[in-house]
Amino acid sequence: MKAIRRFSVRPVYPESLRPLQELALNLRWSWHPETRELLRSVDPDGWAAAGGDPVRMLSTVSADRLAALEADRGFRRRLALAVGELRDYLSDPRWYQRSAVDPPAAIAYLSPEFGITPALPQYSGGLGILAGDHLKSASDLGVPLIGVGLLYRHGYFRQSLSRDGWQQEHYPVLDPHELPLTLLTEDDGTPVRVALALPGGRTLAAQIWQLRVGRVPLLLLDSVLGENAPAERDVTDRLYGGGSEHRLLQEMLLGIGGVRALRAYCRITGHAPPEVFHMNEGHAGLAALERIRELGERGTGFDAALRAVRAGTVFTTHTPVPAGIDRFPQELVSRHFGAGAELPGLDPAPLLALGREPDPGRPGEQPQFNMAVLGLRTAQRANGVSTLHGSVSRGMFAGLWPGFDTPEVPITSVTNGVHAPTWTADAMRTARAARPGAQLSDTALWELRREMRAGLVTEIRRRLRDSWRQRGAGRAELGWIDDVFDPQALTIGFARRVPSYKRLTLMLKDPIRLRRLLLDPARPVQIVVAGKAHPADDGGKRLIQELVRFADEQQLRHRIVFLPDYGMAMAAHLYAGCDVWLNNPLRPLEACGTSGMKAALNGGLNLSVRDGWWEEWYDSDFGWEIPTADGSSGLDDGRRDELEAAALYSLLEDQVVPRFYQRDSHTGLPSRWLEMVRATLDRLGPLVQADRMVKEYVTTLYTPAAAAHRALEGDAAQRLADYAARVRDAWPRVAVDHVWAGEAGESGEEGATLGRTVPVRVRVTLGGLEPADVEVQAVTGRVDADDRLTDPVTVPLKPAGGQDLEGRWSYEGELSFDRAGPFGYTVRVLPDHPHLASAAELGLQTLPGDDASGGQGVLLR
Repeated sequence: MKAIRRFSVRPVYPESLRPLQELALNLRWSWHPETRELLRSVDPDGWAAAGGDPVRMLSTVSADRLAALEADRGFRRRLALAVGELRDYLSDPRWYQRSAVDPPAAIAYLSPEFGITPALPQYSGGLGILAGDHLKSASDLGVPLIGVGLLYRHGYFRQSLSRDGWQQEHYPVLDPHELPLTLLTEDDGTPVRVALALPGGRTLAAQIWQLRVGRVPLLLLDSVLGENAPAERDVTDRLYGGGSEHRLLQEMLLGIGGVRALRAYCRITGHAPPEVFHMNEGHAGLAALERIRELGERGTGFDAALRAVRAGTVFTTHTPVPAGIDRFPQELVSRHFGAGAELPGLDPAPLLALGREPDPGRPGEQPQFNMAVLGLRTAQRANGVSTLHGSVSRGMFAGLWPGFDTPEVPITSVTNGVHAPTWTADAMRTARAARPGAQLSDTALWELRREMRAGLVTEIRRRLRDSWRQRGAGRAELGWIDDVFDPQALTIGFARRVPSYKRLTLMLKDPIRLRRLLLDPARPVQIVVAGKAHPADDGGKRLIQELVRFADEQQLRHRIVFLPDYGMAMAAHLYAGCDVWLNNPLRPLEACGTSGMKAALNGGLNLSVRDGWWEEWYDSDFGWEIPTADGSSGLDDGRRDELEAAALYSLLEDQVVPRFYQRDSHTGLPSRWLEMVRATLDRLGPLVQADRMVKEYVTTLYTPAAAAHRALEGDAAQRLADYAARVRDAWPRVAVDHVWAGEAGESGEEGATLGRTVPVRVRVTLGGLEPADVEVQAVTGRVDADDRLTDPVTVPLKPAGGQDLEGRWSYEGELSFDRAGPFGYTVRVLPDHPHLASAAELGLQTLPGDDASGGQGVLLR
């Protein structure tokens, strides 16, 4: 029989043991080994049965066990110390309080997913894990972040395999009462609700679950309420599930509902309201529209409200491909905004314009409402997640700033990082902590890596046995699993989501060559693979099936395995135990990729295409670069894969495998390999940490955004909006009329001498604007064969007197050159206002026309 209703029976704790709940309900235990060990000791068997989730474990602990713990003075003393240490952690000043200069009082961080612990499965992949690591490092640094997301009652999905290797999806129900969550309530205990108005008089209501990620509160909105109709109840059913309208409702609840949840939380708890809103991907972009509505209710006009909202908003894009962005038909979006729906006080036309694509990019396709475009138009500061991805993003979104060179597109980059306390294995942390400031000997380091590899082998065999049982195998068929993998053999890991560009099966391009590597009797290689394909991605599922069928071959199955149900718990074992982390995406389609960073924290060496973060920090001391053919012309995808797979095999055969198995004649250790492990731990490890990332966000994005937010309080936002409108109206009449630079040389050719300056004079028409409204610049740099400026340098020119009789203004300045060779220059006029964050912000510039003497692209030789 099936239960018609589910509820949790909670134990009653003696007074002395009640702090256990305080420890369990703060997710700091997920990255604090001492707290985790104390909680595990309450009931080791229950801890294992609960999958390391202390809330579930404490809900099943027996009365006898509680009585025994209450009588155990040693345990009570340890509990008191742990709770005292947690309270100190939550209250003591940290980096932010000691170092940040005039920082934001609070920052809202909105994300569609958060990967914090396996006990709270609210993530699908790298975006969620990154968000979880961001919150954890913000907590450790004392950054006053408030996280906002959705509570998905089925999470993402659990993955298993059919007998023939096809991915199967399962969606277990998550009960919030069995998770480390508490409802946000009013002072009288009434649960707080946020509500969204939907077309046809419908309402989408949500309750707000809160949890603590160390010092950081995380609010998760949940639509599973009896007052909702079935369709609205299911809005928060699955992460990235459903059709277009379902996804739009999820993003309305995250963005619009998320802002309303934040306001309620700050009102009830007294938390400082956010000065900065950080939208982690376009899924959260509708938060800006809700904030515009809030200002409109206080009497602020739309344009001024948009300027004020933009000033305090940071937008992070995580995708280097247009297909990774949520796009909705405009008619669908328009149906959900305006009279009878959400944001009824605002004109839907300008709201739709904020998300409308400048060009759909496909012939005959109508522009859609693009969530990344919305994010970029409503945030004054935006970034990609690696240096290369920042460059790719500037190219991908250059159409939003027409006329500007791609490097000037106002998208910067902050390279992702990973939370070291979460992803560094306990064995590695303990070994290094035992010798602070001193290196482990080669013998100790090699033995540590061997132990971590052996632990992974044990985990692989356990998971592989479970997988084969799920595929229908009987126990009698599975004796061979006891010999899967060798704790002494070179172990390579490959684990990630399975879209086609990550090329799960690149390693199978030459199966004969791969078999030779795997089955070498003297120098064997073993490969562990894991990953999930999106439930709707049959192409990704076919890739998994292809790899599974290869790994199922009787001759090979002890050397290559596919482990289903990749998640945080499995990942921790893989990062700890693999000697090499493999990454072979199509360059430059990996925005950052952080799995190799986590392996590096444990001494794993990277073998990767130079994409994402590896492009930035690759060093032969840390691993190997897989050569790519992305710059070649005329190559189809198949041929490119063949070339890059061949390069991968060659690296393994000629460099990776020999270095691992090459042993010193005196010590018997792979000394050159250990040098690379040590360099990875000591030099690469500090670079890849999320603490570094969060500090960069604070100093380069959050603090300037807070200053901009404060600067636009009162009438300042309206004045900026008026300035922008006035400049846009006048700009068609702005012109560069004449440019003159230097004196002609003896040959009559314009020239300059190294170390000397060249004077520049310009006459411009400002179309009714004043010199204070604009900046006139000379732009100079080396030129290529087509007279395009490379690595340009801008030189502001100064007004020289008033208007002439024809109403033109004169500007002058000097150009200087630090090297010989072909140089060029041009001049331009740009809007200039102290509250603009970049020269390209308004998307306006004027360059010389063809009839301006000394026009664009003049050479100085």
